[in-house]
Amino acid sequence: MTETTYDVMAREGGVPVKMWTRGVPVEDEARDQLSRAAQMPFVFKHVAAMPDVHVGIGATVGSVIPTKGAVIPAAVGVDIGCGMMAARTSLMAHDLPDSLEGIRSAIEQAVPHGRSVGRGKRDHGSWGSPPPAIVEAWATLAVRFERICAKHPRLKNTNNLTHLGTLGTGNHFIELCLDQEARVWVMLHSGSRGVGNAIGTFFIELAKQDMRKWHINLPDQDLAYFPEGTDHFDDYVEAVGWAQDFAALNRRMMMVNVIAALRKQISKPFETELEAVNCHHNYVSRENHFGENVLVTRKGAVRAAKGTLGIIPGSMGAKSFIVRGLGNPESFDSCSHGAGRIMSRTAAKKLVTLDEHIRDTAGVECRKDVGVIDETPRAYKPIEAVMAAQADLVEIVHTLKQVVCVKG
Repeated sequence: MTETTYDVMAREGGVPVKMWTRGVPVEDEARDQLSRAAQMPFVFKHVAAMPDVHVGIGATVGSVIPTKGAVIPAAVGVDIGCGMMAARTSLMAHDLPDSLEGIRSAIEQAVPHGRSVGRGKRDHGSWGSPPPAIVEAWATLAVRFERICAKHPRLKNTNNLTHLGTLGTGNHFIELCLDQEARVWVMLHSGSRGVGNAIGTFFIELAKQDMRKWHINLPDQDLAYFPEGTDHFDDYVEAVGWAQDFAALNRRMMMVNVIAALRKQISKPFETELEAVNCHHNYVSRENHFGENVLVTRKGAVRAAKGTLGIIPGSMGAKSFIVRGLGNPESFDSCSHGAGRIMSRTAAKKLVTLDEHIRDTAGVECRKDVGVIDETPRAYKPIEAVMAAQADLVEIVHTLKQVVCVKG
């Protein structure tokens, strides 16, 4: 009999939860949240929890929830299509300048990042006047977006075109990394920005309204769902698919602009995208598992089908990994999307000092101020332990270590 590499959490009235969390901490609140999701009657087989699992808004981050006949919008969340992109260049470590401050500054100028709010002022995290390449890229999404807005007009006045090719805030980042052979990679993390947030928020609330209208009792109101065959189900699937495409294009446009900024800082000619990965980790897709067609929502999880490449980043002071999926059916061909938080943002700001943050990001050209303490390495689980817990889900292809990190 083959020894399992996951633990099973079973509670009466629901499907089991299979947890790849050996050697990593898991909050009791996250276990409770997973148990509530497992009670939904349309969940297929079991819920899978990845080693970076932690409490999320609405649904657990690091959860894989397969369903038949319904979809839970909160199991995708509001950062629809959030994910990673990485591209290898032909540059080597010795091709980089001794001081990387200029490269960080150039990236920050090339890609709008962060967020500023003020009456009559442009948010510096968006485009004031989007450049022609962004406008041209938006044109590939515009017709579908207009069709969605015709049915749901409140989605029209959102940050859509002005956020295409922008980074955002929180745990989103752009990094320059070195792999195990000292080759230079560009890696970035972002999603569908303001328009995706608006779509996710709108449909989560719409599902809650439907539950109240139909007098359906839920173990958690955030698990409100759309039954397949209803208009709202079809509308959500259409909108979430569009937002996922926006997110992938958003990463692509950022990558183009980061590479252009690098070329201005490094005189040596170089090639890019010798190896490239662009993958979601907050999304829904139709897949076949255990011989049946199901909807799979991954919130903080990456598809790791056999041979499929993915990206698992650590914190801003830790290693990251380019991985190849092993196609483990028990995880529904999934793996973690990162290290996973061990402290809330509020707790990190209270518990981690600026001196500790500076020590933990030694050797990385990045922000070293109190404004990024909530993203400091100590706020996250050790990435090595996370990778060890999912050794049967992925194999490591490249190990990356950042030398430049841009945060919003």
